[in-house]
Amino acid sequence: MKTFLCQINPTIGDIEGNKEKIREGYLKGVNAGADLVIFPELSICGYTPQDLIEKKEFREAVWQATEELAAQTNETGLLFGTISEYDEKIGTGIYNSAALCYAGKIQFVQHKTLLPYYDVFDEVRYFESAKDVFIHEFKGEKLGVSICEDIWNDADFWSTRRYKNDPVQILLDKGATYLINISASPYSYGRREERKKMLSVLTKTNNLPLAYVCNVGAQTDLVFDGASMCYNSSGELVKIGKRYEEDFFMFDSAENYEPVEKIEGIFEEEVLNALILGVKDYARKTGFTKALVGLSGGIDSAIVAYIAYRALGKENVHVVAMPSQYSSEGSVTDANALIENLGISSENISIQPVFEKALEVLEPSFKNLPPNIAEENIQARIRGLYLMALSNKFNYMLLTTGNKSEIAVGYATLYGDMCGALAVIGDVYKTEVYKLAEFINREKEIIPRNIITKPPSAELRPDQTDQDSLPPYDLLDKILRMYLEEYKEFHAIVKEIGDAEVVQYVLSMVDRNEFKRKQAAPVIRVSSKAFGYGRRFPIVQKWKRKNNK
Repeated sequence: MKTFLCQINPTIGDIEGNKEKIREGYLKGVNAGADLVIFPELSICGYTPQDLIEKKEFREAVWQATEELAAQTNETGLLFGTISEYDEKIGTGIYNSAALCYAGKIQFVQHKTLLPYYDVFDEVRYFESAKDVFIHEFKGEKLGVSICEDIWNDADFWSTRRYKNDPVQILLDKGATYLINISASPYSYGRREERKKMLSVLTKTNNLPLAYVCNVGAQTDLVFDGASMCYNSSGELVKIGKRYEEDFFMFDSAENYEPVEKIEGIFEEEVLNALILGVKDYARKTGFTKALVGLSGGIDSAIVAYIAYRALGKENVHVVAMPSQYSSEGSVTDANALIENLGISSENISIQPVFEKALEVLEPSFKNLPPNIAEENIQARIRGLYLMALSNKFNYMLLTTGNKSEIAVGYATLYGDMCGALAVIGDVYKTEVYKLAEFINREKEIIPRNIITKPPSAELRPDQTDQDSLPPYDLLDKILRMYLEEYKEFHAIVKEIGDAEVVQYVLSMVDRNEFKRKQAAPVIRVSSKAFGYGRRFPIVQKWKRKNNK
């Protein structure tokens, strides 16, 4: 069977725009001589619409668009993701579905069986699970159609499974000769390689070809990397879509292809491309054309400015230096060097006059108490005030510059440096930020060397460095990774680190700063566990680890 895969970048809620993408992709497939043209999960409405699904008008518009697309089909099949609804006495009657259309009609609908409810997924909130799965005979093949999570439960690959049911195995038992999976699988580093191995085992074990189409693009915090995959019946990956961009290509299950071996670049390359796509799509899909970054002369803001420059172009990035009495001459020089290297516009606005006036106004209320974090945070909040004012005045998309290490331990100021629309590197540890900088500089120096080598500092008091308040970043990040992503607790971490006191200190900071993260900008997700929607802990709670003092 000749299957034309359409790896598109839909926008959530843009039903007309998404419908047009599907129509255009279908015509490309028809003109290429395809038997079947396939699109990703929920491609008609974008993944995931969240509570838009609860709006009756939204669901009706989705189904109307589905019927309109079906009416435009000829004998070439069109398969895409949609929402279907039925009048059922139990449950919502709403399904995450795949609609197969040809000869001007919807000929077959398969609902999703396995509804993910972990990390960034919450499909159980909206959809009913399919009561059964079915084969559809089409052009000499018995199609076994599944939707995303349905294929992630293969007993031959997973030692521990999330679900009792295996809808793909049922399709195989019913005589499927050709497997198709329409997917919307969010990116995290390493996920693509895992996907390749899993699908290889499935196709080799069952001696069947597979076309797996995934969407691409970013939807707020989620990045979809594309890389749609096709396998022969020997379990070899023989076709793969482009990464981080739309792609349209043919897979002929009867043709012999050379196997594809390398599918994933190094960490720095992959993550940088994911973050660039995240910024580009957030801006495009929300109507922004220009980005604003507060440039401190430090490595975090330098990396964010570079990502914005790559995503939107140098003419669409504006940076602001906001020095105070504590800003070092080196920071100003380093920031200027980066501005020159990128060719972006900039301005310099001192916070010192406003800071001094704020201290004067607050002096009676502060009652001669010695300076502490209050004065430090005033400076950060003045910078936030400046940036938000410029954002409002010129319709800039303000990007925050905090990294994952800082966000984890609360080393950031609410209503100060946390102001902004999108946390670009909020899922990148500080040690990884340095790796990104070195990768960016692999051919020529773009991030000034001094920005990379100097001790990081918030510069909110004399001679301040991050290590005055935090453990060394290589140690901090090791602890954070074990706690946040590997789900290890105190004693297991201490066993590896060997210092109970520092582990206790770090874990306590993570736990008590949940209130800050709840108010933070959306974080572009590039790891297996990012802050935000995929990690939900209560702010007010009394649970204490056994080691808590």
